[in-house]
Amino acid sequence: MNRGLAGKIAYAFINSKLTPLLMAAFLAIGLYSAYLTPSEEEPQISVPIADVFVQYPGASPEEIESRVTKPLEKLISNIHGVEYVYSISNPGMAMLVVRYYVGEDVERSLVKLYNEFAKNMDKMPKGASMPLIKSKSIDDVPVIALTMWSKTYDDYQMRRVATELSSEIKQIEHVAETQVIGGRSRQIRVILDKSKMAAHHVDALMIAGQIQYANQQSAAGKFNWQDHEFLVEAGGFLESAEEVGKIVIGVYNGSPVYLRNVAEIVDGPEEPKDYVSFGFGDLAVPDEFKNDDKEFTAITLSVSKSKGSDAMKIAEKVISKVNALKGGLIPSDVIITTTRNYGETASEKVGELLKHLSVAILAVTVLVALAMGWRSGLVIFMTVPVTFALTLFVYYMFGYTLNRITLFALVFVTGLVVDDAIIVVENMHRHFKMKQLPFLQAAIAAIDEVGNPTILATFTVIAAVLPMAFVSGLMGPYMSPMPIGASLAMLFSLLIALVITPWLVLRLFKNEEHGHAEKHYRLEETKIYKWYAVVITPLIESKKKRWLFLGGTMLLLLASMSLMYFKLVAVKMLPFDNKNEIQVIIDMPEGTTLERTAAVTKEIAAYIRTQPEVVNYQSYVGTSAPINFNGLVRHYDLRRGSNVADIQMNLLS
Repeated sequence: MNRGLAGKIAYAFINSKLTPLLMAAFLAIGLYSAYLTPSEEEPQISVPIADVFVQYPGASPEEIESRVTKPLEKLISNIHGVEYVYSISNPGMAMLVVRYYVGEDVERSLVKLYNEFAKNMDKMPKGASMPLIKSKSIDDVPVIALTMWSKTYDDYQMRRVATELSSEIKQIEHVAETQVIGGRSRQIRVILDKSKMAAHHVDALMIAGQIQYANQQSAAGKFNWQDHEFLVEAGGFLESAEEVGKIVIGVYNGSPVYLRNVAEIVDGPEEPKDYVSFGFGDLAVPDEFKNDDKEFTAITLSVSKSKGSDAMKIAEKVISKVNALKGGLIPSDVIITTTRNYGETASEKVGELLKHLSVAILAVTVLVALAMGWRSGLVIFMTVPVTFALTLFVYYMFGYTLNRITLFALVFVTGLVVDDAIIVVENMHRHFKMKQLPFLQAAIAAIDEVGNPTILATFTVIAAVLPMAFVSGLMGPYMSPMPIGASLAMLFSLLIALVITPWLVLRLFKNEEHGHAEKHYRLEETKIYKWYAVVITPLIESKKKRWLFLGGTMLLLLASMSLMYFKLVAVKMLPFDNKNEIQVIIDMPEGTTLERTAAVTKEIAAYIRTQPEVVNYQSYVGTSAPINFNGLVRHYDLRRGSNVADIQMNLLS
């Protein structure tokens, strides 16, 4: 018997002992890949961005623009791969944002930027600093934020706790960076008394020089003793107000003048330069806090993950670490609220898509079982997970993460990957009922009969889906997991249909040969054939009806395409996403004091508090909240000053 490619593949595996082992191996590597693949809410997009800072003390914004900003803009624009250059000229400083094309290699892009600056440093004006280059990536966005607040502790005390907690969290694997926002740091202030300074004949510059000289440590040589070498260090860093007060700042009437003789030395919190507060929505206040203040002084600790790590696992480890430290490092009177957890939202999105995927597989299985029998449904139920297991393995090898796009690709393709298996199962079943060949030969003949059309149909679907992977711009890498995943799933479904499906059908349908199968099966006598003949025969026999049918189909196609043109169907880049967080950005006029900005922010927060959807909120005055993706692109992390504030709200899910 002359067999085609499909028949040869089926013949090789239909009775092979290797087939069940392959099935088990495919499932195993798929499950292991799913375990290893990081989970996150959105796919990773490579958009190299770098911030360039150049200090030029004493220069006006106009001078900065003409002597620093514009020459650097021209220099950077000549670098291959740069798409946009944005710049800001401030008094004494220039800032440039360099954005490369989507998909450019991050490391190579930064190397090009460093090399270009190194070659042209001689063209920088005298007094200008070396350019400071800071790269930006999606991993700079914190995956979890912990807001620390208390009824009894102030911001100075809580910041010291937060700093220690930050050190503990940094020890967690794959934690890239932590940031403490808000609170006053420890500061030793020297308050000079001008009358005492005049009496001891010292001035402020002399005092500043002596403090700087005393607050340093340096190597002072070495010596040998008893066959051992010892290094000697001179000086030391100041650690307390007492040590600062003992600094000798001069000599008067033959006696040393100590700093404590001419100044008051205060060891305590610094002057506030920002305010961070935490509050609940009126309907979400816990019972134990209903009689307390509406807002509490707070500190926020944000945590960013390293590239390629699992946001869900890191968030779980951070929360576990915090819970373990409560009552020890973290006082019992200090309450920590998780005000951001992208690991949890990623888990919810991934879990929801996995549920939809399971429902889709079960729906297809039930539909096939009702139409073709429980044996056919069981074959589909066993082959679809194998197809998806291989797809997950390739996702892992390609460096993709489990996110809503990669999993949506599997949901999207569920109805397509079963087609190959259904065609093979149905044709094998038909040949078994016809009883024209022995059981095994009938199985091979059935696969060989539909093999080539099945292969052609599979590649036709891939040809329709795969071009989406070549979309340029920001949407290209964002959506690429969907066409790539769908195309791979179609290829694997074809492989499974020719290798594993025949093996399963041969064993599940063997008993049917002696069961209730029809003795004289004729396709022309089946109901579905008769229904199909009623529809298709007039179209084949009548030229007029055939052209009417084709014309009607074309009109329907044009009508569906016109929906977008006439804006009857909304077209947008991404679907709406129901986020449970809102950020309010507040910009007061230049020169507004920190206290005035705080008062305005408090008034806005008072209104926010009354909204029934608000669970809690955090207000940041003089500083920025932990950035999100929008804040990363807009550089909200650079918002500092007495006239800026923002409010971060968490809403009901």
